[in-house]
Amino acid sequence: MKDKGGASLLASYSDVVVAKFVERDNRFIARCLLPKNNEEVIVHVKNTGRCRELLIPGVSVAINYQPAKSRKTDYDLIAVKKDDRWINIDSQVPNSLAEDALASSQIHLPYLSGEIIKIEREVTFGNSRFDLYLETATGQRVIVEVKGMTLANQSLAAFPDAPSERALKHVKELTILQAEGYQTYVLFIVQLAGIKQTTLYEKRQPALVKAFKQAMAQGLKVIAYQCQVTKDTIDIMGEVPFQIETNFNEEEGN
Repeated sequence: MKDKGGASLLASYSDVVVAKFVERDNRFIARCLLPKNNEEVIVHVKNTGRCRELLIPGVSVAINYQPAKSRKTDYDLIAVKKDDRWINIDSQVPNSLAEDALASSQIHLPYLSGEIIKIEREVTFGNSRFDLYLETATGQRVIVEVKGMTLANQSLAAFPDAPSERALKHVKELTILQAEGYQTYVLFIVQLAGIKQTTLYEKRQPALVKAFKQAMAQGLKVIAYQCQVTKDTIDIMGEVPFQIETNFNEEEGN
């Protein structure tokens, strides 16, 4: 589903239809209405996060037809339309986009010296498994933890949409690894367009913000790249500022 070329990096889905969201039954399963005959279908939600501000009954969603004997559902729910813009909620996309964009130099990590000569996925350090491990031609050892960002209020996006003990553990481990000589990064992939700034949602998880501040004081770098999103594509567009001191509030009603 990846296609590299030009000035951007594109991930696309085939056999996508726009349906009407009915209800989420659990973290993995939801029900939607198909547009042609109003048939209710069971879909797999490709994001186990809360997504409460997005998955509202009646909202337009993009579902990807992926039938297989090994599957319990024929569709994946991949994107939601809110305020006239599509938000991709596929939790597998950020890692794939990040890896390809780093390999093709479309994402730039500050303070790296030399060309990236090695990229590995899902590497364990200490008590945690991290998304990407890189090495540069100058011998730098680099650990990148990738996080998708889907929560937004107009042009400000924030993480997390729900408390994440996994993210908290990762940030604390990255602080230790930074002290051991690794270059450490958290890379946010903002899965929607129209974002001018990113931050952390302190009201949602104050301990995470505290951990980030401590880690950043020790050398952790935090960067964010936003995407252009349609119902069936997601395309890395460019870097947007991350400001940890910026206050985030959800839209009323969420």
